Amino acid sequence: MRILIAEDEKDLNQIITSRLNAEHYSVDSCYDGEEALDYMAGAEYDAVILDIMMPVMDGLSVLKSMRSKGMQVPVLLLTARDSIEDRVKGLDAGANDYLVKPFALEELLARVRVLLRKPSAAPKSCFRVADLEVHTDTHRVLRGGEEISLSGKEFALLRYMVQNEGIVLSRDKLEQHLWNYDYAGGSNVIDVYIRYLRRKIDEGRESKLIQTVRGAGYVLRAPK
Repeated sequence: MRILIAEDEKDLNQIITSRLNAEHYSVDSCYDGEEALDYMAGAEYDAVILDIMMPVMDGLSVLKSMRSKGMQVPVLLLTARDSIEDRVKGLDAGANDYLVKPFALEELLARVRVLLRKPSAAPKSCFRVADLEVHTDTHRVLRGGEEISLSGKEFALLRYMVQNEGIVLSRDKLEQHLWNYDYAGGSNVIDVYIRYLRRKIDEGRESKLIQTVRGAGYVLRAPK
């Protein structure tokens, strides 16, 4: 999952970014509203965290611009203002949630998890495809009851694929959701991590779950 943070307090920005990275989210961060819009013009995000009081363009103006362009990405507003009027303005502008500073990082993480849930879906922490189990809350992965150890990036890739079971995902889409703008890896990075996952998930098993769709990308699904 890829998240954008726009917060002009650099220390707070870095703290939030570091904590989200530790939770295996891919994070881009910036310090003003205009830069935030530039980031969103060039990438697809699963959630956006916007501070209201920012230079160049404030968070509410960014939010209104996003919604006017049809961007429906979930938005969490951060602010030092806690009046009812300010909250109403934020929600009316199209925010999905509102968090008043100072806040606990655990609460921020909980609110981000809520934002990332599909609106029509009940909260789900375990995904199953054939005999594969992926537990998104505990980061446990099992195949045929056997526990599999994955690196943080391997788990993030598998989580995104299992949450999109049966959907063919292009290399570009996978890369956008797993790496931020600062990443300077090679163009075959997705192929490399797919190979790592196949070695751990599929190797030695009759049923291959991670499949290549030639010219389109990769898909995780149970074989027919």
